[in-house]
Amino acid sequence: MHISAKADYAMRALLELAREPSRPLTCEAMASSQEIPFRFLKSVVGELRRAGLVRSQRGCEGGYWLGRPAGEITLLDVTRAVDGELITLRGESLAGLDYPGPAAGLPDVWREVEAGAAAVLGGVTLTSLLGKGVEQGLTRRGAA
Repeated sequence: MHISAKADYAMRALLELAREPSRPLTCEAMASSQEIPFRFLKSVVGELRRAGLVRSQRGCEGGYWLGRPAGEITLLDVTRAVDGELITLRGESLAGLDYPGPAAGLPDVWREVEAGAAAVLGGVTLTSLLGKGVEQGLTRRGAA
């Protein structure tokens, strides 16, 4: 399975927004904080907006906010918003995949891999990741 830079950047930007949901963030702020190329992030945030995962406001008080609560946004939502299908084979969906002869069972394996990945990503919300980041930060500080 390949995790695209677009999906990784989208998740990291959404986590920045989820960290302080009461105030808007600019693409510049998110890009700087997460060390993401600004121009690429701007494109990714546009896709997230079209998918309803972020909302925006123009002007000096503007920026981006989450489009819905962080506890309702899963990594599966994010991946599908920016990459479409979770797993493809040579760019095609696994849904109609069919092989002849001894390879006939292989498409079912690929679909099981996709279902497993979807289950993992669908079970992780932005809120759950923020909690893990806080716990890890406390563990690191306590160990120092």
